[in-house]
Amino acid sequence: MQWAGNSKLKIYGTLQCKSGKRLKMENRVFFNSEKEAVQEGYRPCGHCMREDYMAWKNNTLIFVV
Repeated sequence: MQWAGNSKLKIYGTLQCKSGKRLKMENRVFFNSEKEAVQEGYRPCGHCMREDYMAWKNNTLIFVV
């Protein structure tokens, strides 16, 4: 799966969710993995990635290198 992000808001997720469908073309960036998005300073989408978002919000989102 390819991940998309909003370069202005620094949020990543899928283009299939409600927020992803409204994402302006000029603000879109793409990632090959969630790990790449997090390394670039993006946070998970609260709609399509609810569990990861809650982990991020509680400061417990961890990716093993």
